[in-house]
Amino acid sequence: MSGTFKFELVSPERILMSEPAEQVVLPGAEGQFTVLSGHTPVVSTLLPGVIHATLTASTKGIYINGGFVEVNPESVTVLAEHAFIVDEADPRMLEAELEKAETALKSADDDEALRHLTSAIEHLKGLQRGKAA
Repeated sequence: MSGTFKFELVSPERILMSEPAEQVVLPGAEGQFTVLSGHTPVVSTLLPGVIHATLTASTKGIYINGGFVEVNPESVTVLAEHAFIVDEADPRMLEAELEKAETALKSADDDEALRHLTSAIEHLKGLQRGKAA
């Protein structure tokens, strides 16, 4: 599998995705970053946003509400509490996710939580606009 690596997306309940990938773009805490095969090992915090995964057979956008990533030369593992495939999201689901984030924002009590939830709300509103177009 020259030029590819194992991409896994894991939630507390199950493995949501495990496929060979050519490239993954991640919403890191310091900004987006791209991972290719052979990447230097790194562990990073992920902000709410969309992962853009170029798989061997397709490209997928995956919304996560934040999490962590472990990158190794032959694999990328994303740990996210909640995730969904953008193309599979319906307007009601997006609205429910947005309501949860807005409710949590009202009770956020520190700068990191405010930044995290504000980012989630911005991304979810962007996804809603994309579905409405």
